[in-house]
Amino acid sequence: MLKKVRIDKWLWSVRIFKSRSMATDACKSGKIKIGELNVKPSYLLKREEIVSVKKNGFNLTYKVIDLLDKRVSAVLAQPCYEDLTPAEELNKYKDWFVGKGRSEVREKGTGRPTKRDRRDIDKFKDYE
Repeated sequence: MLKKVRIDKWLWSVRIFKSRSMATDACKSGKIKIGELNVKPSYLLKREEIVSVKKNGFNLTYKVIDLLDKRVSAVLAQPCYEDLTPAEELNKYKDWFVGKGRSEVREKGTGRPTKRDRRDIDKFKDYE
């Protein structure tokens, strides 16, 4: 039985992130916290710790119940953590979307957004 495991490896193995490199990048950019402390990808996670994840504009909170170092199916990963995310945070998208008319459109002929446009759009929508 594992006593400690790297946080990037755990986030990937319980399927919070699609790839380990995405979990590592999230740690490096300060989107993963233990309490109020930003953690590096090499942080050794222990049982019973509370992990805060900022992902796609949502602030998710998990309590570590069991440690994994290999990726498993979603059914096997579910008992390894407890989701402590408040309901209002999970319903944030639904609340934002209610009353909105239609999806966003760009003017014809402007093409795809540039990298700079995408950053501006994400900042406007508060997706950081």
